[in-house]
Amino acid sequence: MLLILIAIFTATSEVFLTYDNLVGNVMMNSMILLFVALAGTFPILQQSIDLSVESIVSLSGVITAILINDYQLGMLALLLGVLAGTGVGVLNGVVFAKGKIPSFLVTLGSLSIFSGSALLMTGGYSVPFNASGIRQIAIGNTIPQVPNLVVWGLLVYVLVSLMAWKTTFGRYTYALGENERVADFSGVNVDRYKIGAFVVSGTLCGLAGVLLTARISSATPGMGSGLLLQSIAAIVMGGTALTGGVGGPHRTILGVLVIGVLTNGMNLLGIQSFVQEIILGFVVILAVAMSMDRDKIDIVK
Repeated sequence: MLLILIAIFTATSEVFLTYDNLVGNVMMNSMILLFVALAGTFPILQQSIDLSVESIVSLSGVITAILINDYQLGMLALLLGVLAGTGVGVLNGVVFAKGKIPSFLVTLGSLSIFSGSALLMTGGYSVPFNASGIRQIAIGNTIPQVPNLVVWGLLVYVLVSLMAWKTTFGRYTYALGENERVADFSGVNVDRYKIGAFVVSGTLCGLAGVLLTARISSATPGMGSGLLLQSIAAIVMGGTALTGGVGGPHRTILGVLVIGVLTNGMNLLGIQSFVQEIILGFVVILAVAMSMDRDKIDIVK
């Protein structure tokens, strides 16, 4: 699908295949989605789901901006913003694993709680700050012609891929998705790895919120809006099944690129934003239908 989209938009727009568009627009604008989609990949691999991702992005961004603007914590605020995401991930994971409550119910509640928390902390207004050094973390060019945000995205992708393929956590994540009962009977500490998946998810969403805040030098309580739908679309479109155990970060990044290319191409063609939302919705349905293993009855736990 990615190659087909590239061919279509190359034929319809002379701007599409330029370096500035591919790196400065497609990749730059896809990096926040990449963090969030990678975050959501691990729970889905375990046959669970994290619906709170966009609220974590918003909450972490708001906390970061407030700490910079009101408390002048500088770079420390970035770390605390990421840790806020980690804390939400721990909470989600513990309630899900220890409380034996379906993950979609736990994280649906978290979505509301932390979206409301971000609104409460800001009063519904944006929180701007003036710190050019922090902004350079996202928009600077440590490597010539390559935005730092793209470097961050690729670095995180490599680290997350190694986590999925080369660690015990990664192996047991796939095992839980394939057959949780067998993994439990084999002596795997199922609760530990369930919690771990949500900790990874929360941390990556926290990082996404921090970098998005650094990029735009402000935070709003709705800055993560839309990322849930787009991240699920990217995950399943890349080939990670909602039924668990199949796919991974290498598939997710392909889905993110498809979303990025599709969005950029539609913008170049002048397609209105609400029409783009309709198209993306159909793409999600199609991608889920194509990736679903209908032999598995319990899709999401």
